[in-house]
Amino acid sequence: MALINVPFETLDSYIAFFSQEPLPVLKHTVKELQSMREREDHINGRTVAALVLGDPMMTLRVLVHIEENRRARQNHDITTIERAVMMMGISPFLKEFSDLPTIEEQIAPYPKALVGVLKVISRARRAARYARDWAIVRHDLDVDEITVAALLSEVTEILCWCFAPKLTYQVYEMQHIDRTLRSSSAQKSIFNFSARELQLALVHHWRLPELLVSMLDERQIENPRVRTVQLANSLSRHTALGWDDPAIPDDLSAITELLHINRETLLSRLSVPHEAVETLLAAGGDPLGAMPPPL
Repeated sequence: MALINVPFETLDSYIAFFSQEPLPVLKHTVKELQSMREREDHINGRTVAALVLGDPMMTLRVLVHIEENRRARQNHDITTIERAVMMMGISPFLKEFSDLPTIEEQIAPYPKALVGVLKVISRARRAARYARDWAIVRHDLDVDEITVAALLSEVTEILCWCFAPKLTYQVYEMQHIDRTLRSSSAQKSIFNFSARELQLALVHHWRLPELLVSMLDERQIENPRVRTVQLANSLSRHTALGWDDPAIPDDLSAITELLHINRETLLSRLSVPHEAVETLLAAGGDPLGAMPPPL
């Protein structure tokens, strides 16, 4: 697989590049899918879906595949992984995805990139857990859709680690030097575009279901479903190194406002470490501070 060592000048160039490259997934995912294929008579769709949802890139691959092979008589979008598995059938699904390139192979020469991408994947999983729980609190009509959207919220950064490890490392170095530097500003200075801009361009290019695309579009932040996904992603980022990030109080204020619960209840649902609870209860926070900056 090719790598991006020099930033492209246009979004179309990035789209053209990613359209030609197979999307890698976690080595663990490939091994488990192969194992399932050997005992597929004892596997159900929920088990397969649970494995896929542990891997943001595998989740993306499945949705892209479903859209690329959309049947003429299919008059509705497939927006969850379990529905995708049911539509394809377990045996065809396992056969289709039994031999995939892996993230570990792709960036084997770049150990720092592997550490970076695994951290982002962990962050995406945590965002998906947050979003799922909050969707349940909100009595959302389809909790699984919210879960998938939150899991996909980090795929662009994962792609950048996999295909542009040197450039992505430069982004992190800039933020390490200047702790106040926003991710989007650092990304634009290195890649010419922010991850948000690239992500919106890619999901439209891949023709992902409009429902999922809308939940990844921060410009629709007034929609409670969009806000659920975006705040889950924000809190997951800010808690990556612990519960003392100065942006967390704003996140908590916005989340309590979204869920209509008090902060103490929220901290309990989040399983915040006991030693951080008292500080966060007294920390205040502005819900507007958690809103994304304009593109």
